[in-house]
Amino acid sequence: MQSTKDIIDLQALPRHVAIIMDGNGRWAKQQGNVRIFGHRQALRAVREVLEAGVELGLGYVTLFTFSTENWKRPKAEVRALMELLVSSIKKELPLLMKNNIRLRSIGRLEDLPSRAQANLQSAMEKTASNTGLVLTLALSYGGRADILQSVNAMIVKAQNGLLEGPVTESMLRGHMSTHYLPDPELMIRTSGEFRISNFLLWELAYAEIHITPKFWPDFSSEDFYSAIVDYQRRERRFGMTSEQLPKV
Repeated sequence: MQSTKDIIDLQALPRHVAIIMDGNGRWAKQQGNVRIFGHRQALRAVREVLEAGVELGLGYVTLFTFSTENWKRPKAEVRALMELLVSSIKKELPLLMKNNIRLRSIGRLEDLPSRAQANLQSAMEKTASNTGLVLTLALSYGGRADILQSVNAMIVKAQNGLLEGPVTESMLRGHMSTHYLPDPELMIRTSGEFRISNFLLWELAYAEIHITPKFWPDFSSEDFYSAIVDYQRRERRFGMTSEQLPKV
């Protein structure tokens, strides 16, 4: 049977795909299980997407792993999520190395438990020389918080005489945790929710958004390929008319 991958135009891939991995808890409840069971099963989908991205030759994938708002969840679930983060980073390191994936992270990492911080830092250091796909985990991350910390960093520099002139977009962006990332061209959200939930608020300005009703644990490489095909069928005008776009 033909795979959706076979109809992807490899010359028109999104350089950066951002994903909101939603629906783990609801998926688990449908199975008659506790919410953390869904978070554990979600790792399969992460592996499939990463391997598919590597095979296609994507440059960047960013996963919304844990938001600043997720700390409001029940303490037992948060504790289990942090333990899962610690164990999964260790477990998935061979996959990252095998596929030449570089691991990076954004967010308030100081909020994470010390073991999670140590494992994350170790994995980032071990993959720092990898030259393939860049995987970014958004951890204790919020788009508003990132913009705010960027503004405050510029204020401090200005007070110390290290910053002059009016603030520009590139100046603001240069102080954000995502400064090393190109803006996502495609954002995928699972579970059928039509919102971006404080994810990459600045960076998603012109991203194409693909919503699927599937919960994240059920998301597959075929679903990932379908999202890319959907992206490639869009007309990206950036404020212009269709007639103004370059003819290809």
